[in-house]
Amino acid sequence: MLPRADPLLEKFLRHLGEERRCSPLTLKHYRRDLVQCIAYCHQAGARDWGKFTPAQVRGWVAALHRQGLAGKSIQRALSALRSFYRYLLREQLVRRNPASGITAPKSARRLPKTLTADQTARLLAGDCSAPLSQRDAAMWELLYSSGLRLSEAVNLNLTELDLAGGVVRVTGKGKKVREVPVGAKACHALSTWLALRRQFARVDDPAVFIARNGKRLGARAVQSRLRHWAIHQGMEVPVHPHMLRHSFASHVLESSGDLRAVQEMLGHANISTTQIYTHLDFQHLTKVYDQAHPRARRKTTP
Repeated sequence: MLPRADPLLEKFLRHLGEERRCSPLTLKHYRRDLVQCIAYCHQAGARDWGKFTPAQVRGWVAALHRQGLAGKSIQRALSALRSFYRYLLREQLVRRNPASGITAPKSARRLPKTLTADQTARLLAGDCSAPLSQRDAAMWELLYSSGLRLSEAVNLNLTELDLAGGVVRVTGKGKKVREVPVGAKACHALSTWLALRRQFARVDDPAVFIARNGKRLGARAVQSRLRHWAIHQGMEVPVHPHMLRHSFASHVLESSGDLRAVQEMLGHANISTTQIYTHLDFQHLTKVYDQAHPRARRKTTP
C-alpha cells in the first residue's frame, strides 16, 4: 500500500523546489493535494503509483467534489497529480499518466472584486502622521501603483527599488523576475517612508517594509493593517491587498485597452489569466450603456 510519507512524492517536491524553482507556498499546496491522493489510493487498494487507474482518478475527483471542494480547487489538485505523473514518466517509474484528460467539475467563474477610482482615492487618502502609518500608506500606494502581489511586496528588498527611475524589480511566481513602473505618488510615499525607516531597521536588514520590532513585515500583518485602514477610511466593502492588485489591472486596462502590457506588469504566465479583467471592463461598459443609451433604459410603469 502507498504510505503517507511517500519517497517518490518527496523526490518530486525536491524536483519542484530545486529545478523548477517553485515557491514554498506552491510546494505546500502540491504536498497537501498529493497526500490526499495517496490516502485515496490507499483506500482504493492501489499498491503503487503505477497501479493507479483513470477510473480511480475519477473516483478521487468525485470524492473531492462530495467534500465540497470548488471546481477550481479540484482542478488545482488534478494539475498537481498530472505534474507528478509527468515527473514519474520522465524518470521511467510508470508507463502512463492516469490523470491525463480527466477534468474537474466546472464551477461558476467569479470575477475579482475591485475598487472604483473614487474608492481607491478615498482609501489612499488616509492619515500618515505616524511613521508606521506612512509605511502603510507607501505599501498601499505601491500595491495599487504597480499591481504587486502581497508576497512580492513583503519580500521586496531595498536593492530592488529604483525610485529615481520609477521602477521596481519584482521576483514573482516561479522565481520569475519582472520590472514594473512605480507611479509618482507611490515614489513620493516610498521616499517619505524610507527616510523614516531607519528609526526601526537593523543596519543589515534589506527589507523595504519592516515592523516596529525591526523585522520584515509579514503578510498577515499587512492584511490586518489594510483591513483596519479601510474601516477607518469609511470604505463600504472589505478591502484586502489583492483587491488593490485587481483594481490596478482593471483601471489600467480600462484606460489603455492594452491586455499584453497588463499581463507583463502583473507577471501572468498565460494571457488567459489576464483576460478575466476584460470581463470587468465589459461589465463597466454595459453599465455605462444601460445608463446612457435611450433604447437601453427600461420604461417605468406609470
